Amino acid sequence: MFRTKRTGLVRRLWRSRAPVEGDGEADTRTHGSGGCCMGKSTKVAGKTSAGTEAELKALTHSILKKIKEKQLEGLLQAVESKGGARSPCLLLPSKVDTKLGQQSYSLPLLLYKVFRWSDLRHCSELKRLPCCESYGKINPELVCCNPHHMSRLCELESPPPPYSRYPMDFLKPPDSQALQESGDRSHWCVVAYWEEKTRVGRLYSVQEPSLDIFYDLPQGNGFCLGQLSSDNKSPLVQMVRTKIGYGIQLSREPDGVWVYNRSCYPIFIKSATLDNPDSRTLLVHKVFPGFSIKAFDFEKADSLQRPNDHEFTQQPRTGFTVQISFVKGWGQCYTRQFISSCPCWLEVIFNNQ
Repeated sequence: MFRTKRTGLVRRLWRSRAPVEGDGEADTRTHGSGGCCMGKSTKVAGKTSAGTEAELKALTHSILKKIKEKQLEGLLQAVESKGGARSPCLLLPSKVDTKLGQQSYSLPLLLYKVFRWSDLRHCSELKRLPCCESYGKINPELVCCNPHHMSRLCELESPPPPYSRYPMDFLKPPDSQALQESGDRSHWCVVAYWEEKTRVGRLYSVQEPSLDIFYDLPQGNGFCLGQLSSDNKSPLVQMVRTKIGYGIQLSREPDGVWVYNRSCYPIFIKSATLDNPDSRTLLVHKVFPGFSIKAFDFEKADSLQRPNDHEFTQQPRTGFTVQISFVKGWGQCYTRQFISSCPCWLEVIFNNQ
């Protein structure tokens, strides 16, 4: 039977849809029993909660067949590469509703559910990434429906399990040579990559609003950890290094600095501005794949009471830091008590000038 190119694209897209929890294919690494990155979305919808598989397939096919061929190709590129390849926005009407079973969904929400997060309930659980044309726009007539131009929001209403607490001496300044070594005062932060207790490579100075930090990313442009020369022969370090994959995206935005986990494994973050400013301890937050977290808030950081004012006065050029570990966590619930015992981790040092 003759099959058009459009029909072939639609079928490939359907085969690449997100697995549904409970069908034996869902990636449990993107879920958990709760915690900061599940937020209010702790109940995962199964197959039968909103229409049958056949109804979903028929509805999805009918929508995709109305989309231009070029747009389908861009969506397929995003879905098959799992966001690794650059893909254009999929701009579609924002106020078109679709009905699945007894429940109505906006067109963007349905496509996000089908191709990224089957348990997604509302667009308020999402954050647009800076690469998206709809980023920062309020109620546009056309909205981007590319599921890989979105991320899930971390909720910080309750401590994430597993978690650990650290003294507020984390606010003490890092190595005073760090910002000087970067040699460029126009940057807003510098990034150091560590393997256990050894820093690997030079400090990476960041001037652009966003930065990809990765080990292996198709069409990657940014800080490639895979190109760094390391003498560490530890099997664990080598294993974790390869699991960094697409890594993270670090972006400076109007309300702070966000970290988006693009990899297939959790990352762990410690930051002074993620917790109650009156707290004497800091949490290590677990961020699941596909989730974003506001890792640093400049305004909140300026208002924090620093425990060692004399040190900050003597070293005014030293900024605050955020620590990020790939794959392996640290603290009271882990065998690793300190981040310097983690196989692969980052130190993000902000320029507070």
